[in-house]
Amino acid sequence: METTRPLGRSGIEVSALGFGCWAIGGEWQAADGQPLGWGKVDDEESVRAVRRALELGVTFFDTADTYGAGHSERVLGRALGKHRADVVVATKWGNVFDEATRTLTGNDDSLGYLRRALTASLRRLGTDYVDLYQFHLSDAGPEQAALLREACEDLVREGLIRAYAWSTDDPARAAVFAEGPHCAAVQHALNVLNDAPAMLRLCEEAGLASVNRSPLAMGLLTGKSRDRQPLEAGDIRSRPPAWLRGFGDGSGADPEWLARVDALKDVLTSEGRTLAQGALAWLWARSPRTVPIPGFRSVAQAEENAGALEKGALTSAQLAEVDRLLEAARTR
Repeated sequence: METTRPLGRSGIEVSALGFGCWAIGGEWQAADGQPLGWGKVDDEESVRAVRRALELGVTFFDTADTYGAGHSERVLGRALGKHRADVVVATKWGNVFDEATRTLTGNDDSLGYLRRALTASLRRLGTDYVDLYQFHLSDAGPEQAALLREACEDLVREGLIRAYAWSTDDPARAAVFAEGPHCAAVQHALNVLNDAPAMLRLCEEAGLASVNRSPLAMGLLTGKSRDRQPLEAGDIRSRPPAWLRGFGDGSGADPEWLARVDALKDVLTSEGRTLAQGALAWLWARSPRTVPIPGFRSVAQAEENAGALEKGALTSAQLAEVDRLLEAARTR
C-alpha cells in the first residue's frame, strides 16, 4: 500500500494516516456542563506525540477551533513549529466558544463569522494559511452552505486556505460543497462498525478525499474499552450525546458493540497488527480515498497508530471476511 494518498482533487498529498487533534485540546464543555473533551491532558506529552508522529511519516493533522476552546490549535501550532511547511493542517469553523471558560456557547454560519474564525485560527496555529478549512456544522442549511462555499473560494484566491471541506455525515450536504472547484474532501464518520457506502460513493464520483473521523469508534476498536468500565468525568463518553453510539447510558461501552468487536478480533489482528491497526487497515482497504484520523493523547498511542502504515491495508479476502463476520454477529 502507498503510504500517501491524494487529498481529493486539490493536488495536495497527505500521509494515508492523519492524526485527529480533538483529544489533545483537553477538557471543555457545553453550556449545560456536558463534557466535550476526552479528559485531562499533558500538553508536553501532546507536543512530544505530534513530533513523534512527524518522525514516523505522518504529515496530516486535523483539528478544530472549538477543540479545547482553542487549546488544540495552540498546542498543535507549538508542536509543529518549524515543520509547518512540511505538513498539511486541517481545522474547522462554525462553533462559537469562550476560551477563558472553555465553554461552547453556540454556533454561527454567517459569512462574517467565517472570516473572523479563520483569522483567529491562523493566530492560534501560528501560521498564515490553512491547508484544509472545514465547515463544522454538520446539519447547516444547504442554501447557506452554498454561500459559504463561494466565500471559501475567495479565501483560496487570497491564499489564506488551499482547499476546503464540510464535516458532515449527509451526502446531500457534502455534495453542495463538492460543486466548488477547491473542495477537496468530506470529513465523516466511518469505521468497521459503522460503514458509509453512500458517502464513499459521493467521494468517488466527485473526486473527494474521505477524511474519516471516529475511525476507532471512539475507542471501541482499540481493545481498551470494556463494558461497564467507569469513564472519567471530563470524558465525553461518560455523558454521551445522542450522536455518540456504542456508549449507551455512559457507564462504559455497550456489550452489544463489544461483541461485534470480539467477532472481528482475529481477522483485524492478523499479521501482527494490534486491534487499532487492524481497524485502520480495514479503512484503507474499504476505499482508495480514505484518510483515517485517529485521536491520540500520548507518544505510545502515536506510535501504535503510525505503526499501521507499515502493515498496510487488509486484503480483499480479509475485507470480505469482515463483512461475513459482521453479518453473522447481527443475525445472532
